Amino acid sequence: MITDEQLKVEGLKALTEALGDVQAEKFIALVMRSRFDYTKWQKKLWGEKSVEEISDAAMKLRKSKDGDS
Repeated sequence: MITDEQLKVEGLKALTEALGDVQAEKFIALVMRSRFDYTKWQKKLWGEKSVEEISDAAMKLRKSKDGDS
């Protein structure tokens, strides 16, 4: 298990790699400024997809990004 500080650093790194600096900051600001229920947000974001479907999509995205390097 990693420390809270390591988690924050890795999370920010993941956001900036995926979205770029400006959009990552915008995402953080959006989450911080509104009442935010993570569970409801995730349900709306992923709909009826299973954990396996989400995982498969994430793995495919990662492979495609690794291939771009």
